[in-house]
Amino acid sequence: MPDEILIVDDDVRLSGMLRDYLDQNGFAARAAATARDGLAELSRRPPAAIVLDVMLPDLDGFETLRRIRAASDVPVVMLTAKGDETDRIVGLEIGADDYVPKPFNPRELLARLKAVLRRRNGGVGQAGPPPLRFGRLEIDRGARQVRVDGAERALTSYQFDLLVALAENAGRVLSREQLMDLVRGAELEAFDRSIDVHVSRIRAAIEDDPKHPRRVLTVRGAGYVFARSQDEGA
Repeated sequence: MPDEILIVDDDVRLSGMLRDYLDQNGFAARAAATARDGLAELSRRPPAAIVLDVMLPDLDGFETLRRIRAASDVPVVMLTAKGDETDRIVGLEIGADDYVPKPFNPRELLARLKAVLRRRNGGVGQAGPPPLRFGRLEIDRGARQVRVDGAERALTSYQFDLLVALAENAGRVLSREQLMDLVRGAELEAFDRSIDVHVSRIRAAIEDDPKHPRRVLTVRGAGYVFARSQDEGA
């Protein structure tokens, strides 16, 4: 049975085009024209992923995303205004997995959806690699869970993969370009601030004091490094 994609966008023509395109490429798409209809669809039958426009007639996309995240960790790809970095950063801070600026090529959206679903489904039905442990922090790559002191911490699928990329290279300084290549497997803008936003969200989830991190450290002018030793006595 194909993965279902929920499109939440008040542009009926665009939604229809996307629905047809996704249906032709192995998905089963359905659409909602308002935020409230989209939230109702999510509750009625949770999709594999959501395509969410920032501009909606009743609630804006950011408030809609907040409500989605209060109920579900379903992958969300946001549609943002072309060149509007603020929209992208706010969406990522709230919990979007990825974004596509309008106007866009449907092939790009398809590729982004496949990427977030690949990350989400990684390890399903497989034993998976052994968990990574750093003191009180455990990263279970098979179950795609992060725990501190045994308590699960919430991350989006992109943030989980970014954390894994850092942890698998513990002690090695990774530039933003290297991290984007490791996680997305494709070259992006060298100064894309989305990496910084995701790192901030990861710190909020796994650090005891996000303002004074001990796990994910910034190397000024170079990038980030995941600390090998993080807790006292670890």
